[in-house]
Amino acid sequence: MSGPNGDPNISMDDGIISDEDEFEDEEYEAINSTLDQINSYLDDLEDRNDSLNGKLHELLESNREARLEFRTQLLGSQTQEQPCPADGDSSASSKEDLNKDDGDCK
Repeated sequence: MSGPNGDPNISMDDGIISDEDEFEDEEYEAINSTLDQINSYLDDLEDRNDSLNGKLHELLESNREARLEFRTQLLGSQTQEQPCPADGDSSASSKEDLNKDDGDCK
């Protein structure tokens, strides 16, 4: 005869499983109470995670919009300026443009 989990070496006659191992109602209530607390904590954790996730998406979107506005302003100011005589090449890299503090020639 197989055991409760399909184990072939365990049988009901071995004395491992007996009706004397039944839990009292108080023990079930204690287990249910503990499970309810765990469930409540997990729900709270899930709510916090959802809140943080939403805030992160808002921050990323705000950052994306700020970068686009900055890039637009930077490109707009470059088209209005005349190239500096010392530059020699009018196609400066965008990294160099971002590192400039102002639009004056150096």
